[in-house]
Amino acid sequence: MESIVKAVSANLFAEEGGRVFAVLDGANIGDLLDKLQQLEPEYYCLYRGDLKPDVAEVAPYLVRLRPETPFTEWIIEKGWGKNWGIFVHSSATLQAMRKHFRGFLTVYDSNGKPMLFRYYDPRVLRLYLPTCNAEELQTVFGPVISYMLESEDPNTLLRFQFIKNALHQEKKLLSPEG
Repeated sequence: MESIVKAVSANLFAEEGGRVFAVLDGANIGDLLDKLQQLEPEYYCLYRGDLKPDVAEVAPYLVRLRPETPFTEWIIEKGWGKNWGIFVHSSATLQAMRKHFRGFLTVYDSNGKPMLFRYYDPRVLRLYLPTCNAEELQTVFGPVISYMLESEDPNTLLRFQFIKNALHQEKKLLSPEG
């Protein structure tokens, strides 16, 4: 597992310039709020307003990641392969990314009924992105340079980019031992 942790970290921070963010699923990470308060990375809850404690516990959080910090190492070591969230490379600020990602929290079914869209679950995003047309991809990517997330196989990292009006998917094997 240690080699996978190093490989994930190396891939997340491989691109020059820009910033790395994680969109994390509080509903899937039992002690996320405790770790955010204890390790103090820069973060925002993606839900608006003052939340009741039970809602705050399950809310999605946008976190700025920095290489070799305790929070980043914790997220990769404990969460990789457990669908804790997605990773993003962007040159935008934390505030701009919060605004971008908040726009996807609610979607509407064919009857106009609002529903929560859990795009920050890797199992959802890796299936959703390939179904999007160019206009939808432009919206979903916005300031995002690339999305990085675990595959069904945690030994594989998926990287999605929107280049020349098309979705590009790259699979990176993280560890030869499988």
